[in-house]
Formats: sequence, C-alpha cells, structure tokens
Amino acid sequence: MVFTDEAALEERLATPSPALVADLGRLDGDLLVLGAGGKMGPSLCRLARRALDAAGRTDSEVYAVSRWSDRAAADALEADNVRTVAFDLMDPAADLATLPDAADVVFMVGAKFGSAGAPSHAWAVNAAMPDRVARRWPDARIAAFSTGNVYPLVPVVSGGCAEGDPVGPVGEYAMSCLGRERIFEHAALTRGTRTALIRLNYAVDLRYGVLADLAGRVRAGEPVDVRTGAVNVVWQGYANEVTLRSLTHATGGDGGAFTVNLTGPETASVRRIAQWFGEEFGTEPVFDGAESGTALLSDASRCHALFGYPDVPLRTLVGWQADWLRRGLPLSGKPTKFQVRDGRF
Repeated sequence: MVFTDEAALEERLATPSPALVADLGRLDGDLLVLGAGGKMGPSLCRLARRALDAAGRTDSEVYAVSRWSDRAAADALEADNVRTVAFDLMDPAADLATLPDAADVVFMVGAKFGSAGAPSHAWAVNAAMPDRVARRWPDARIAAFSTGNVYPLVPVVSGGCAEGDPVGPVGEYAMSCLGRERIFEHAALTRGTRTALIRLNYAVDLRYGVLADLAGRVRAGEPVDVRTGAVNVVWQGYANEVTLRSLTHATGGDGGAFTVNLTGPETASVRRIAQWFGEEFGTEPVFDGAESGTALLSDASRCHALFGYPDVPLRTLVGWQADWLRRGLPLSGKPTKFQVRDGRF
C-alpha cells in the first residue's frame, strides 16, 4: 500500500475490520473518548464512528473529549460525525458531571515526557485523575490505556512479560502508570465497574513511533543506540481496534479488571530494523554501543488469541515508514525514547 498524504493514512486507520463491527454491534449506548486529542485519539474516534455506522448503530454518538488547542483537528473530527467536547480534565474547577453520560468510555489521558522533572504532575494525571473518572462513570464499560512500562526489564530471550507475571515499574512514570491500573482495579473490585486495562507497547502510525525514530536516524547517518537491543511494536490501526474490542471483555466484581498486553508478536531486533532501513535508503547504518541482555518486552499471545494477529506485519511497516520519509510526509516530532533504561522520561 502507498500513502501519498496524511488523508490516505487516516483513511487506512479508520477502516474497521468485520470483527470490530461485529463486536461493537453487540454493545449499545454512546462512546466517550477521554484524551482524544493525543497521537492515537483522533484515529480511534474515526475508527469507532465507522464501525458503529457499519454495525447499524448510527444513533450512538462518539464524543471526543480534549482541550482541543488544535481547533483544526477538532473540526476534522466533526466533519467525520464525531462530536468534539472542549474540556480540560486537569482544571480543578472542571466538573466531570457536565460531560456526557456514556455506556462505554475509553481513557487515553496520560503524562509521560517530562515526568522525571515533574513527578507530581505525572501522578496527578496518571493516578489521581482515574479515580475521578471511575467515580463519574461507575456503570460504564471502561477501556483504560496503560503501558508495558509497568513491567521490569527482562531477558531478551524470555519472550517478554505475560499479564500474570510480577510487575516491576522503573521510574516515576512507570510507577504512576501502575497507580492508574490500581485505581481502575479498585473501581472494578469495589463498585463492579467493568474495566479493561490495555498495556500497550509502542504503536506505529508513520508520523511517530519507534520505526519513525530509527528510520530518521538511519537516513540522516546518525548513530543508532543499540544498548536497548530489542523492542515490541504494533500497527496503530490494530492497537485502536483491540482497544475498542476490549470493551466486550471488560470485567468487574470479584474477578477484577480484564488486563491484556497489546503489541506485535515479534521480539524485534533494533539492529536488524536499522539494517532494513539501511537497505531501504541505500545507506549503511551506524551503531552506538552493544546490546544489553535485557529490554522492556511484553508477551502479547493472549491478545493475539482473543483478537487475532496484527493485520500489518513488521516488515511491511518498515517499508511503509521508509516510503513515508522518502515522500517528505509529516512527522510529529515526538520521539518515543524507547531506548531509555532508567525510567527517566
């Protein structure tokens, strides 16, 4: 597939699979997306709107909640029949009661970069805010984004952490994200709020992501740090689909929240990916350091058993990413910092 502009990419990201249409067709009521203005939010909202329409749920609204400092992004969603709501969730005077009621809520709010210098802000966003959200929508199904950073670094040969493995967050950001999980788990256990926790590792959108980071460095002849020598990545379209489909698996009560690792099936070599990009750009990658024996890795076999394998393979993503850069198409300018090993973002 060839993407000639952002509109083509958005169209691909917004095309639902038959499985997503079937799953959303079994639900009812409106969908509320909190933090919809981030990197993944707009495409998730469009995907949800398309899937609901295909399922015959044209009367169900998709509400996209964000500060919407980028009014053009909000207007584009409105043109796609997504209802945008300008709301600052961190405003102490903001009243969540004024936000729409909804049968389904996707929680995408998070603070990562800068958390090392402002840890209290990370905790306020990642751990305190979920309590307000869970209390405001106790009867909704809630799919809450988390991160694979709640796990410790593990041996590359281990295949990554599974959902039942012990957590071991490194750094304030990761600890605050575990706090977010614990707050939503508490709501599931004590109030029966049906909850799905999504431990995501590195979505790829072509405008940002691990592959964009690596491709840019290889193309520019800049050294690629391989001390973190392995990584998990996944196509953002699949990540959004799984998030929405996880609403059908959300649980509460004595069993607690449903938890799933969301990433691709490969323990991908950073060196090998850089070499692939070198082939794409006709250049020899330059490497810095030597591979450590550990990395932040997740085993997503549960996800793949429930929702199927990602529909875009890693090698295809590499080709798409290289073509995107050759065409000079936009990048977000927001690096993933996946190489960070001490948890300081």
